[in-house]
Amino acid sequence: MYAITVREPGGPDVLEWTEVPDPVAGPGEVVVDVVASAVNRADLLQRQGHYPPPPGASDTIGLECSGRIAQLGEGVEGWQVGDEVCALLAGGGYAEKVVVPAVQLLPVPSGVDIVTAAGLPEVACTVWSNIVAAGRLSAGETFLVQGGSSGIGTHAIQVAKALGARVAATAGAPDRLERCRELGADIVIDYHDDIPAELKKATDGHGADVILDNMGAKGLAANIDALAPDGRLLIIGLQGGAKGEVNLNKLLVKRASITAMGLRGRPVDGPNGKGAVVAGVREQVWPMIEDGKVRPIVHGTVPMPDAGKAHAQLEAGGVVGKLLLVTPGNA
Repeated sequence: MYAITVREPGGPDVLEWTEVPDPVAGPGEVVVDVVASAVNRADLLQRQGHYPPPPGASDTIGLECSGRIAQLGEGVEGWQVGDEVCALLAGGGYAEKVVVPAVQLLPVPSGVDIVTAAGLPEVACTVWSNIVAAGRLSAGETFLVQGGSSGIGTHAIQVAKALGARVAATAGAPDRLERCRELGADIVIDYHDDIPAELKKATDGHGADVILDNMGAKGLAANIDALAPDGRLLIIGLQGGAKGEVNLNKLLVKRASITAMGLRGRPVDGPNGKGAVVAGVREQVWPMIEDGKVRPIVHGTVPMPDAGKAHAQLEAGGVVGKLLLVTPGNA
């Protein structure tokens, strides 16, 4: 098969479409003929040499894909060769074939085409495991997502709205703020402004019950200020740095909490494993997609051999939703 390989850590030009050995399904695994994958911020870090895959995972970039099952490993039940699926991966998505634990498979939702489905697993599993499983977001609460026009953001806005929350979103330009509003955000805030002040102004001083943040250290103090009493701050990325100072007194006064959760490094099995996350998504999020309450947002598609162009586009900014990579013959 062919896959994207990284010649050496560096810019988008180090990504090459290269012939590599075909994967083989082990016990509990399947091989998927990949139709499409999606570009995530983590992929850019891996290309640069800053985010190696967890032990035992494929060195090939790609945290999600869609396609058709080509081979079943020993002990796999509930799936058949030829089934159209999408999958959460620890790596390997930028390829014509990928091996994946069967518990990390999801059916392509009804009403969603197989290419578009490639952009769902990573955002759906990240958002569900954070704002629902960990953040316990409920109807009537206020939810703030930092970076509302991103792949995660566009999905989180819709899921939070479907749960009955009042949704606030940040973005850095008027057109992206308007897109957040179109997706269901009740409050939109330019992230160049004073976010806690603007949020409290829009919520009669309440703030956010749940915040989903991908910046880490850079936004830490402002996020704590923006929390409501008993608020929950969920950190899923470190684009603004890994080390910051926490004013514990502010957390104590508000009875607030900070949770930092990754997805890629989780074990496959167990109560907090990827299989459990995927099962929760299938049960709770897939019905939202199939009844139209949550729509996958795709910025555009790029042929997978030209993955470097997609990386450059994401780095340049302005992407709303997901960029998808489509394997040859499936465009």
